[in-house]
Amino acid sequence: MVDHQAEHRGVTTLAHVAQLAGVSVATASKALNNRAQVAPATRERVLLAAEQLDFKPNTLAQSLLSGRSGTIGLVTHDLDGRFSIPILMGVEDAAGTGKMSALLCDARGDSLREAYHLQALLGRRVDGLVVVGARSDPRPSLGKLPVPVVYAYAPSSDPADASVVIDHARGGGIGIEHLVTCGRSRIAVISGDRTYGAANERAEGALGALSAAGLAPWGGEVLFGAWTEAWGRSATEMLLARPDAMIRAGEPAFDGILCGSDQIARGVLDVLRERGVEVPQAVSVVGHDNWEIFATGSRPQLTSVDMHLEHLGHRAAQRLFDAIDGRHTAGVEYCESSLVLRESSAP
Repeated sequence: MVDHQAEHRGVTTLAHVAQLAGVSVATASKALNNRAQVAPATRERVLLAAEQLDFKPNTLAQSLLSGRSGTIGLVTHDLDGRFSIPILMGVEDAAGTGKMSALLCDARGDSLREAYHLQALLGRRVDGLVVVGARSDPRPSLGKLPVPVVYAYAPSSDPADASVVIDHARGGGIGIEHLVTCGRSRIAVISGDRTYGAANERAEGALGALSAAGLAPWGGEVLFGAWTEAWGRSATEMLLARPDAMIRAGEPAFDGILCGSDQIARGVLDVLRERGVEVPQAVSVVGHDNWEIFATGSRPQLTSVDMHLEHLGHRAAQRLFDAIDGRHTAGVEYCESSLVLRESSAP
């Protein structure tokens, strides 16, 4: 039955939608709440009717009927960091598409603070949680919680959990493959802090791609250090200080450098420029992370591996929405990186 009082108030109700779609109110409710019991054709008819009538569901009523709050919790450990923000933007964008709200908490790398935030979010009846790591190394699982959890960037140590991460090894391989395509065959590899899994994985991917091309890293090994411009400068000075480093002035014996981050690459470019080595004519340089402020502010602008962190956040949210709907999938999902071409690599 149509609510005639609501009709006088100019309010479109669920009954109006059901009447226009030619279904019962119960069926219209199931269709709008994406319940599995509704045939696709019927669901389409109800959605079309709701659109035609500009129907705005009562979110409080929906919450009471469905047992869901329409909100998810986001827990990050590095809100000021380079990687957290784009991941969170990807999650929030997906939540908006799914007409859900997101509540954000920053644990700042503190496990006690994380536990406090988790209790606060659960107290607000969130439907699920996305936990974003500050670095890509595996982290302890939160264990059994009353709502689904998806781990982003830093995977859970429990294989039964759902995690979405970057394929760092593939990122290292992409950089080497590009340098080889540019005709480079004497390629040095300068990576970041060896205590980080990402530094080792990117280096392993680079070594694998070099081996596949019948090559080895110039200098015989990967150089590990800090994720900084200062380390990029020091590492390049170390390469140039080798007795076999120079063929002639302005032409080193190496013709390519793969860097573990864009900050490292900036330091590399500074030293090469100071030494009169032309980039990319004599040496091609590739960075990693596609950090806009470093990549486009470099001289020349830096070719870099982009991890597509917003996409990772979007995928983590999609995995969470699936789990909320009862379609939990355990295990680690790897997101691919790609190369952003700029002036530093193409001769």
